Amino acid sequence: MSAGTEGRTETGADPRTELVPARLGATDVARVGAAGLRARPLRAVLSALGIAIGIAAMLAVVGISTSSRADLNRTLDRLGTNLLTVEPGSTMFGDAARLPEESVTMVGRIGPVHSVAAIGRVTAHVYRNDHIPTGQTGSIAVVAVQAGLPTAVGSHMRTGVWLNEATSRYPGVVLGAAAARRLDIREPGTRVWLGNQWFGVTGILEPVPLADELDSSAMVGWPAAEQFLSFDGHPTELYVRSAEPSVEAVRTVLAATVNPEAPSEVQVSRPSDALAAQRAADSTLGALLLGLGAVALLVGGIGVANTMVISVLERRSEIGLRRALGANRGQIRLQFLAESLLLSALGGAGGLLLGIGVTTAYATTQDWPTVVPLWAMAGGAGATLLIGAVAGLYPAVRASRLSPTEALA
Repeated sequence: MSAGTEGRTETGADPRTELVPARLGATDVARVGAAGLRARPLRAVLSALGIAIGIAAMLAVVGISTSSRADLNRTLDRLGTNLLTVEPGSTMFGDAARLPEESVTMVGRIGPVHSVAAIGRVTAHVYRNDHIPTGQTGSIAVVAVQAGLPTAVGSHMRTGVWLNEATSRYPGVVLGAAAARRLDIREPGTRVWLGNQWFGVTGILEPVPLADELDSSAMVGWPAAEQFLSFDGHPTELYVRSAEPSVEAVRTVLAATVNPEAPSEVQVSRPSDALAAQRAADSTLGALLLGLGAVALLVGGIGVANTMVISVLERRSEIGLRRALGANRGQIRLQFLAESLLLSALGGAGGLLLGIGVTTAYATTQDWPTVVPLWAMAGGAGATLLIGAVAGLYPAVRASRLSPTEALA
């Protein structure tokens, strides 16, 4: 190599003057992508709006369906999806069995059980006064009850007060809705003739959907029934509330817990039909939500892809100019991917706000609890960016393959 050619490459170019495309940092990529969107603001707004509508539709469908399911679950909960009842069955000789006196205490020791209360049939009748003929009982049953019964069966007082630990020891009675109507009693403070003595009416219950046998009953405190009505202390029915996921598990151990010596003499109700309906609704609505959400996201992705493909076709001259000025294929790909991601992010953010607003407005008009699942919001935002990247990949690759002469032609 001669002195005159020293410092030059074989192609004759001076390495100190060779042009190397500058590397684009994350800030530069974002700035270039934003510049592309600002150059056509109306197109960017309309494209972002299309994405936002798709995401909002997905979120609104999920949110409204979830809010509706929450309202359904709330209604089903009131119908007793976690309520079990226990009654005595028959002995091996066909005689009527009896539940042990300590049944309530033993059932209360089961971990998932929230509340338990019992009633016991009493051999007595109740009349409006002591002049009513003995046979005119009005089909009103007299039962001994425990103080925790309203919690277990979800009952409410129409008027007056329920029996507490103190009043349960005295001759007081709470009437069911039908019993009060048959006795023509509308307010507490009245006396009724019960078990050949006077009992004061302390309150009247609203109808009890979960235990309609209480509607036609006169309910006396457990200690008072033992003292004044010769009640033997054996429950005739237990009402058990447990944690909903553990209803079946509690049911399997109830018989052995109530009567360890003879569990076959105990009858336990199956989980209520309301629980089966609730789980069927959850399963059906869950599949529906996934399907509708996928369709909405697909529509949003097609919108992004369509926008970016058209953008490449319309910006051939810009791409050629950038290539002529030294931009390499990787930088062109980054530019269009950045635009696609920014467009998707803007549309996704707008869609989240719009979807939450629509869900809240509709749920409020229907008197539903407003529920917008966190997974739907996070999934919508993440899926929007993912779809934006996938939808912008083909246009970005196509733009990067354009040569300067082809793009400027």
